[in-house]
Amino acid sequence: MGNREDLLEGARQAVLERGLAKVTARDIAKAAGVSLAAIGYHFGSKDQLVTEAITMGYGTRIGDDMGAAIRDGAQGGSLWDSLAATWNGFVEVVQRNRDGLLLSTENGIQIARDPEQQAFMTQASAVAHSEIAADIQRAHPQLSDEQAAAVGQLLFLLFQGLAVQKLIAPDAALLDGNSLQVAVAAMREK
Repeated sequence: MGNREDLLEGARQAVLERGLAKVTARDIAKAAGVSLAAIGYHFGSKDQLVTEAITMGYGTRIGDDMGAAIRDGAQGGSLWDSLAATWNGFVEVVQRNRDGLLLSTENGIQIARDPEQQAFMTQASAVAHSEIAADIQRAHPQLSDEQAAAVGQLLFLLFQGLAVQKLIAPDAALLDGNSLQVAVAAMREK
């Protein structure tokens, strides 16, 4: 690995050990085995490094889990027939990834105050949308690019709401796949 990759891994490790609020640039540099100056050179700031480390580390893992849920759910046939199973898979992804989602949510508050980090997250969100759309289209090749993109973006947005609900009200009932399908069907009725 190079210094950049070492820093990303070191940041993930340091944040897990010290917590997002307590981690310092020095903690990250030490965990990565590189100089403190390397953070500024590669990322500009500790906050930018942490944002990228969390997004790329946990975001990739969660995105892969979401892709698997889409593929597994598609065993039901059409997009409509697979909606409940896919969503239930997303619920399991949230339940398995609490720590990563918690770090992402905590970091989201800092991102909301930093235009540079917001620009990074805008790009990262676009990548996430396109990857989910590609997973949707592979699972449901009858969909147009526009349809797959819209479904992917909707599922991503609903997933984020599901994750936040699970974090702030862990004992609250989560929307399951059958209820989501009932809700969407009700919206289609005249």
